[in-house]
Formats: sequence, C-alpha cells, structure tokens
Amino acid sequence: MNLYQFQTADHIIAGQNSIESLSEHLHLIGTKVESVLVLTQPPIKALGFLDKIVTQLVNKGITVDVNMDILPEPTVDNIKDVFGQVGNKEYDAIIGIGGGSVLDTTKIIAVLKTNDSPIEELFGTNLIKKPGVPTILIPTTSGTGAEVTPNAIVTVPEQELKIGIVSKYMLPRLVFIDPILTLGLPKPITASTGMDAFIHSLESFISNKANPISDMFALESIRLISSSIVQAYENGSDVKAREKMLLGSMYGGMALTSAGTAAVHALAYPLGGKYKVAHGVANSMLLPHVMKFNMDAIADRLSLVAKPMGIQVEEGLTPIQIAEKVVERIVELTNILEIPQDLTEYGVKEEDLEELAKSALEVKRLLNNNPKELKLEDVKAIYSKLLGR
Repeated sequence: MNLYQFQTADHIIAGQNSIESLSEHLHLIGTKVESVLVLTQPPIKALGFLDKIVTQLVNKGITVDVNMDILPEPTVDNIKDVFGQVGNKEYDAIIGIGGGSVLDTTKIIAVLKTNDSPIEELFGTNLIKKPGVPTILIPTTSGTGAEVTPNAIVTVPEQELKIGIVSKYMLPRLVFIDPILTLGLPKPITASTGMDAFIHSLESFISNKANPISDMFALESIRLISSSIVQAYENGSDVKAREKMLLGSMYGGMALTSAGTAAVHALAYPLGGKYKVAHGVANSMLLPHVMKFNMDAIADRLSLVAKPMGIQVEEGLTPIQIAEKVVERIVELTNILEIPQDLTEYGVKEEDLEELAKSALEVKRLLNNNPKELKLEDVKAIYSKLLGR
C-alpha cells in the first residue's frame, strides 16, 4: 500500500491587513492568553509591524515580551542563546513574525520549553515527545512556507551543514497570511525567497513521495509564483503580486509537508552551512542542473509544469522536449531576478567539491525523495557546473 498523509496549521487567517485582527482571533489557540513572547528581528520593528502587534496585545491586557536576537541563518548556539533568555519564563503563546529563520526558531523555542531535551537530540524526524507552547506564525517573506510546515532548519557550524527537525508538534495553532507585511521586501530577498518557494513546489511535484494532495498544492503554487514573481521583483509595492507570492509560498509549504523536497535542497544545505550562501540563492543555482540530471526520470512529470508556468508549447512536442522548455524558463527566471550563478563568488574552489559532495550525501532524508540516485561523482559534477568556468 502506498499511503500518503497531509497535516498543516490549525487555523489560517488570510487577506490584506488581516494582521489587524490578530487579537480578535486569539481564542482559536484554545487556551486563555495572558502572557505572550514575540520573536522577531530588528528590520521587522523598523517597518512598524511589531509595534502594531504589540499594541493590539497590550490593549487586550496581555503581557508582552519581545526578543529580536535571532540571526538571519540561526545556528544551534544562536537558538540556545535565545532560549537562555526566555526559557525560564511562562508564556501562553509564542508569536513569530519574520522570514523562515524567525518562524523556524519560534517553532523550536516552543518545543524546547516543554521537552526536557537539548536541541541536538531533536535533529531528525518525530523525535519530539510533547507538544510545545502554542505558536502564532506570521510570515513577512514569500519563501519558506514555514508557517504551515512541521519542519525547522538549523545551521550546525561544527558539521558545516544545515539539519532539519521534523515533528507534528511544531505545527502552529494560528497563522496570518498578510501581503501588506511583504511590501517592504528588498529585490534580492524577493527573488531568492520567491524562487525558494517555487522550488519547494517543483521538488514536491517530482518527489518520490508526490501524491494527489501534494500535487494539488504544488501545481497551484507554481502557477501563482510563475505569474507574479517578476512583477513582485520589479514593482515591490504591487500588493496583488505580493499576495499571489505569499499564497504560493504557503501552498509550497503545504506541498512539501506531504511530499518533501529532494536533491536540490540536499545539495544546498552544505553551501549554506559552510559558505553562508543564502538558502534561496543556493537552491536557485542548483535547480536547473539537478533537473537536467533527473531529466530521464522526471520528463513526464516535469512536462506537466509547463502549463502552470505559462509556457507556450507547440503541438507535437515530446514530454522531454516540453520538460527542457521548463528548465530553459527556470534559467531565464533566475537571470531576470539577478540571482548569482557562480559559487566562486562565495569562495568555493574545485578542491572543495569532494567535501561538499560528501556533506550533501549525508542529507539522506531529502535524497531519498529524489527520483534518481546520486553518487559522489554525480554531486561533484553538479557543483562543478557552478564554478564559473
């Protein structure tokens, strides 16, 4: 029997200015809320969103603590440091407002407060024993889809790798999808996070665990992002394009929750862990090369992505010819979005590829989802295509 499953956040409130109704929806958490911890980063405060949220809560008579010490790519030590600051206090809910780094850290802090295990013992799948403090997640980027997934990613500098924690206990009680919060995103972040969301959906669609539920979310995500990412990049104040991107990102998170990502993400992790390549940039660099490697195994599936991507296909083309057009369009998009394509800019050298490849092959959780097996030489060959030669 080929069983598949789907799980996501308990409640999702979406629409322009939906964040203004946060205090009205606190009852959906299922417990009385008198004390709240808000986790975020300084840029969010600078944009004014944090003050709006805190004011709502205070006006409801709720005690609010704010911590803004989460790093852009949180490490184990960074999360331990934040937990050290807040771990001894009792909260009825924890709110995370920010990009994937903030949302992932919020989920981890919530379960650390109720489980007597160090973070290192949580690496892997289904190793968390008890539910965490209820969380409210509010994304400000259209990228990770972390607001609707049971996943969190942590940088482990000692291993020069990013490692995942996966547990149903990290799913949030309440999510707000408000495109107004994404209007201030700079162009490079719009590009890299947007492509990351696209890749979540594309990899979920070609994953070994793809299923009817994940396919539905993946294809709609691909359609929404393909039709809006350039407009959002070129005109960041276009709220309709931002709304499509945010919904596309959320649907991508839902797709990967059911089907999982694959080799693109596996190869991206050591680039982020060792060379600090931003996650979305690493994924975007790798995507066309991994798809070409997979082509003989995925052509039939990949060809189905052409229509939601808006690609015009002449009659009589074979699935592999259509799939090649999909890869061509992906390359075109990364060029329009000015995403770097040369790893030498990050200090990667030919002699580094062996260790990079070995690290990538350790990410078996994701490689097992890939339609083709990758060996050491395959991974090195993919990385080598990004050395600017």
